[in-house]
Amino acid sequence: MSLLIAGTTSDAGKSVLVAGLCRWLYRRGVKVAPFKAQNMSNNSVVTPDGGEIGRAQAMQAAACGLEPSVRFNPVLLKPGSDRSSQVVVLGRVDGTVSALSYRERKPALLETALRTLGALRADYHVVICEGAGSPAEINLRATDIANMGLARAAGLPVLVVGDIDRGGVLAHLFGTLALLDAADQALVAGFVINKFRGDPALLEPGLRQLRALTGRPTLGVLPFDDRLWLDAEDSLSYVADGVVGRPAPPVGSRWLRVAVPRLPRISNATDVEALACEPGVAVRYVTEPSRLADADLVVLPGSKSTVADLDWLRATGLAEAVVAHAAAGRAVLGICGGYQMLARRIVDPVESGRGAVDGLGLLDLEVVFEPGKRLARPDGIALGHPVGGYEIHHGQVTRSAEPPLITTTGGDPEGADAGAVLGTHWHGLLENDGFRRALLARVAPPGFVPAADTRFAEVRAGQLDLLGDLVERHLDTEAVWRLIEHGVPAGLPFVPPGAPV
Repeated sequence: MSLLIAGTTSDAGKSVLVAGLCRWLYRRGVKVAPFKAQNMSNNSVVTPDGGEIGRAQAMQAAACGLEPSVRFNPVLLKPGSDRSSQVVVLGRVDGTVSALSYRERKPALLETALRTLGALRADYHVVICEGAGSPAEINLRATDIANMGLARAAGLPVLVVGDIDRGGVLAHLFGTLALLDAADQALVAGFVINKFRGDPALLEPGLRQLRALTGRPTLGVLPFDDRLWLDAEDSLSYVADGVVGRPAPPVGSRWLRVAVPRLPRISNATDVEALACEPGVAVRYVTEPSRLADADLVVLPGSKSTVADLDWLRATGLAEAVVAHAAAGRAVLGICGGYQMLARRIVDPVESGRGAVDGLGLLDLEVVFEPGKRLARPDGIALGHPVGGYEIHHGQVTRSAEPPLITTTGGDPEGADAGAVLGTHWHGLLENDGFRRALLARVAPPGFVPAADTRFAEVRAGQLDLLGDLVERHLDTEAVWRLIEHGVPAGLPFVPPGAPV
């Protein structure tokens, strides 16, 4: 039994609705798993078996009470530029493609997706699938493997979700359906509206008219809830200069301000979300140097294109501002690509093909990019606390004169601790509560007091439960279950004009 959640646009709410449905089913005792045939994202995680998948599918797996698995996201595209992406198939890098050359690979990848989905359906009572982008991208329909192409091949009922906060949601829902051909439309069983604010009675006449026009019901209206902000699927969700999350007031007399350069090819932007869970910590993504002037901590995040994003830092003046920040004795933390940028020299024949380039020179080390990607889930000790994390990178530190930030369980040094400047290749390090508190105490201005009771894992679990609550309270869950159990009802009308011939 399965269901596909499609969306009118990217970031319409597909990922959170899938997570909410998974949590709702899991709490009912259903053995459920998530699935996304093809994901395009630089936010990824490492699975226990050493593969790589989109972070959203790891979050959805957690909603199901599961560890992440490569089966939940068999195809992952990681954009390295506007015209090319690295392809990850069943957790492993399988080349780089352009938008045009990728089309040639689609038939084989659809077969991979269908085999993987078939195995999941055999192992789980329910599989909740997530589409990609919008099914109304008619220019891509012939080679689609994630939306109606998957639904048709696997016989999946489809719900389409739209974000009313963007405006025009009724037109989006109607137009999405009306641009599909008859066979695709026959699988679309209804709609869900996301991020509604206000009185539902005002929306009801529009929903009745939408049903009259399409013959399909709206199975729920999810309210806007500003408590939901963790694990964003798309780095575009992070707006420059806005505070990340909803931080509680400080425990002490001062706020601690964190500035995160919003790199053009930022990866694993979610790394700093654990900081944003702390009372009194204001985390902002920034795009120009004046925003670093009053920061207590600068975090250089991961990047899918380290050298190109380092060029951007220099072009914007942020590189000079980061160096000045460190020279003033204020803290800088580099994570993965951001750690590599702090080096004296970067040698990159892999991602950029530029060879040797100068880094920011804030850490006495050298980074060399290798064709093979390191994927690992290590653990160790950092700042006196046990820590775990995950690694996803081509760049390797080949020389370092800095004390390590982390000592792995095997006794190996990792990262660098040069006083005000720190760095590591480990994503997820800030999710370790003891380490995070020790770091905040180290970089804090006078008057800031780290909270003693923030538990990041509990915050994340609370968000998943909130998603499950929203689904249970605001969706017609009986109708959703009928779709999962029995599929699309017969006789749904065709809505013209349909896909162009």
